Amino acid sequence: MTAPHPLVTRARRLADDLLVPHAEQVDRGEVPMSHLAEIRRSGLLGLNAPKEYGGAAAPASVVRETAEILAGACCSTWFVQTQHHTPVLTLAGTEGAVRERLLGRLATGEVLSGVAYAHLRAHPRIPVRVGRERTGWRFDGTVPWYTGWGLNDVLLLAGVTDSDEALFAFAEAREQPGLRASAPMRLAALTAARTVSLELDGLWLPEEAVVLRTPYEQWAATDRAKTVNANPAVFGLTEAALTLLDEDTATPLRTRLAKLRGEAYALADHAAPHEHHAERLVLRTRAYQVMQAATTAAVVTGGGRSMLLTGRAQRLAREALFLLVQGQTRESRAAHLGALAA
Repeated sequence: MTAPHPLVTRARRLADDLLVPHAEQVDRGEVPMSHLAEIRRSGLLGLNAPKEYGGAAAPASVVRETAEILAGACCSTWFVQTQHHTPVLTLAGTEGAVRERLLGRLATGEVLSGVAYAHLRAHPRIPVRVGRERTGWRFDGTVPWYTGWGLNDVLLLAGVTDSDEALFAFAEAREQPGLRASAPMRLAALTAARTVSLELDGLWLPEEAVVLRTPYEQWAATDRAKTVNANPAVFGLTEAALTLLDEDTATPLRTRLAKLRGEAYALADHAAPHEHHAERLVLRTRAYQVMQAATTAAVVTGGGRSMLLTGRAQRLAREALFLLVQGQTRESRAAHLGALAA
């Protein structure tokens, strides 16, 4: 039997020793800096980073397994740290000064990054516009959702230019001229992840902060290929819920989960990410259905105790609601609603 990857071992240790024992407490408050300090030390923030920059360049299977472990242990903590991986991958795929300035620091966990780009999926509506100003770029508009405010060091911000390009640039994750954050939102789940909206009124960033500038449709095609795949966090949360059930109830759900996971990950590893589009969406939707069945069964099993905020079942059920809409696009929403109406 092959030994688990060292990062998988570290993720399990973090989950068992730190995240699971404090998950309900975190859910009622906020992700503590001490949790993030342990994740920084673990090397997990460098999962996707090139080895020459201090990362692990881990295979996709390891990336998925660590996501499952962390999401099933404490979804709020997982969600804060998972934002970090997109900036790492973006930098790893580009050249230039910003790569040399930030990639090594992101890979080693010295710097923690958030992301502010989901609003690009609202196109042709443009919540954030970017225009040339002096030797840099001016950002104006509203970022509806930004997670990790007060926890992250930097953010990867995106907007659309007058020539319909998607432009991504790094900014410090703090209030500054042209950038103002709302109070942290009270959400049905993952309030602990400190999600805010950002008001941009002439935020100026220099040219050397830009990491990517590409035609919007080119970016959107790549983004669509990612968002049709099943989310490993869904499988991790489902596994966590199954541990609260008796074997008679858990066994058929675990069998469905294993089959779905195998099919979904086989497609995720497919050499042509734009193929089998409809099949990927079907598997994504079925993964949601198993997650909802498992978390509902956990609530039913717990009875009245499930309504206590100290209860694990209610937390998992609320986190499942969050995962239903996290990374949602018009296409994935339509597929999910179609399956529910069938």
